[in-house]
Amino acid sequence: MKKLERKLSLSSVIAISVAGMLGSGIFVLPGIAAAKTGSSIWLAYLIAAICILPAALSKSELATAMPKSGGAYVYIERALGPLFGTISGIGLWLSLLLKSSFALVGFGAYLLVLTNISPIYIKYFSIGFLILIMLLNIFGVKKVGKVQLVIVILSLLTLISLLFLGIPAVDKQLLTPFMNNGTMGLISTVAFVYISYAGVTKIAAIAGEVKNPSKNIPLAMLLSLLVISSVYVTVAYTLVGNISIEMLSTDIKPIHTLALLLGGEWFAYGIAFVGVITLISMANSGVLASSRFPFAMAMDKLLPSNLAKLHDKHLTPINTILITCLMMGLIILFLDVEKIVKLASAFKVSMFIAVNICVIVLRETAVQWYKPTYKSPLYPYMQLFGIFSGLILLFYLGLMPIIVLILIGLIGSVIYYSYGIKASRTGVLRNYGHRAAKFLFFKKKKAVNEEKSSFSISEEKHKDWLDGQINPDAGVIIPLFGNEYSPESLVELGAALNQRKSLQVVSIKEVPDQTFLDAVLVETPKIKSLKRQLSIVQDVNNLEIDFESIVTHNVSDTMQVLSDHSKSDWLLLSWDGRISNGFLINNPLGWIVSNINSNFALFKDNGVRYISEVVLAVRPNSKDIEKLILTTANVCKFYNASFTLLHVFSKDNNIDNLEDIKKNSELLLLEYKDISSLRIEYSEDPTELVSELTAEYDLLVLGTPKKDTWKSMLFGTGKDKFAVNSACSVLRLTVN
Repeated sequence: MKKLERKLSLSSVIAISVAGMLGSGIFVLPGIAAAKTGSSIWLAYLIAAICILPAALSKSELATAMPKSGGAYVYIERALGPLFGTISGIGLWLSLLLKSSFALVGFGAYLLVLTNISPIYIKYFSIGFLILIMLLNIFGVKKVGKVQLVIVILSLLTLISLLFLGIPAVDKQLLTPFMNNGTMGLISTVAFVYISYAGVTKIAAIAGEVKNPSKNIPLAMLLSLLVISSVYVTVAYTLVGNISIEMLSTDIKPIHTLALLLGGEWFAYGIAFVGVITLISMANSGVLASSRFPFAMAMDKLLPSNLAKLHDKHLTPINTILITCLMMGLIILFLDVEKIVKLASAFKVSMFIAVNICVIVLRETAVQWYKPTYKSPLYPYMQLFGIFSGLILLFYLGLMPIIVLILIGLIGSVIYYSYGIKASRTGVLRNYGHRAAKFLFFKKKKAVNEEKSSFSISEEKHKDWLDGQINPDAGVIIPLFGNEYSPESLVELGAALNQRKSLQVVSIKEVPDQTFLDAVLVETPKIKSLKRQLSIVQDVNNLEIDFESIVTHNVSDTMQVLSDHSKSDWLLLSWDGRISNGFLINNPLGWIVSNINSNFALFKDNGVRYISEVVLAVRPNSKDIEKLILTTANVCKFYNASFTLLHVFSKDNNIDNLEDIKKNSELLLLEYKDISSLRIEYSEDPTELVSELTAEYDLLVLGTPKKDTWKSMLFGTGKDKFAVNSACSVLRLTVN
């Protein structure tokens, strides 16, 4: 199958992004918006820019992790699943259709200034230019980018010239009253003009055609948002400072009106010409981006495959361009202008809410394949602000757009269940969502015998690699995900935990559902190197190591199969100090902790190569102290090391209780008196004290904490402070 070519440079990408905003948002919309809030229209544009910033940052991150054509649809489909992806793809497609159609309607108002065409024929001229745009998009995306660049520069220079003339002429009397309809009027106007900034993220939809996407996509989004928000705010301020609200409220060509007032008739003609080509440019940019949504959906088998057809010569998605332009023509002919804007804003706000949710889901689940080269700052507060501000704006848009959103959701669901359900994929949220999220969004499967289903169904699903090579008698399973500090140290620690003859090492590579497993079932140089390293560990320590390499769509499901297949005593993984067990979201590690049958060990490797002194720090009221001591003793015997059992108490603890704990600990250590000792410390800050003491040891052994913070319970973002602050390596044990 032919692929889209990466032809777009940074300048072309910025031009496409700015052209997607520098159109109806400033050439047409300010007059209609000013009627809703008065001279505070400039503030509405500023607040809208702030509200859209989280989505711009989130989409920058998502685009560098998934630089494919389709934009937000791709991100939502991968994170939330094909059902949500189908709904979002339709919603995004329609929002850009509506916005681009609005641009062509505004184009007609400016064209009337330049011609003697009767107003009754203006829509047909808009359709004629739409056909020209369609041909330009089919002809080639590289040429589109070059045309956009020239038009954007010309438009910006024109608006700047208006600012030079208009700002000194601002009449402060026209700026009062500041808000005609109070705070509610201002917020509703923010929601109304929100669509003006939609183009800032439009380039994510053509990420598959951008050169060096990891650098150019986030840079283009942020630069274009900065440029366009500055233009919107200053031009809106100049408009309300020179033209009365009464005149603006019925004017759909306000930039021409301002030019006529400031520079005379010929200057106004020039501005009208720039308005015409700018609005055509915006519509062109809209066709370019919106046509990629059904194309990406067809590629994912959520729509008929003929929608994924590329032009034989120009490699553009010809069928989706044709359908997109047909829909735009119908909208131009039959829909009301203000309703177009409200619907477009509602679709865009809802999609940006979903985009912010996607970042949270993908970050917290920590799926292996999600590796963005750019990460949004101030996570997750930036995303939460985007979600809550978006919900508020949706409310202020009114009932009609919300009803239409629900209707699109129903239409998307019908399309998915009648066609797209054939796509054999599930989103990250379904794979790693915790019980609450699954209950809210996904159907529960009929209950069957738990022990039987967990093995037989999973075994059938993964029969391509469950070929008997996984050793069912291995005492320890050690999954390797490629991000371990030292695989050799991890395997040695697995041998220390092992009480059977052999241990199993499994290299696991997780790929998105959209990637065929057969395409990556090859022995890479990295796997060959790993096998060589493990053979050295095996010979040096006289171990029996079985090694397998697995490619999977779902780490948690694979780990469940491995656990059930082998009946091992321990599962040992590398660890960064974070563990998720959220109410809504689990990362694979959090899922494994909750579902794996064997004992579970997490190893945070801080680079300590030789282990001779071990400290077992027992958490208050630990019920597993005896098992923890036994396991720690086994580890020490392997390394020929000694260990210290550490208790930390506050100074106001009951003395009798301390004596009981001390006596009980001494009894438990009696069997290991040659390699063990007891240490009791007093501190009001156990975390800080243990952190200081770890400088005296090579390995800190911990049990599992019993309490989660509110944040970890909701999203699963908690960290084990003892492990994170430790100076030595850390082994955290969960004993079943």
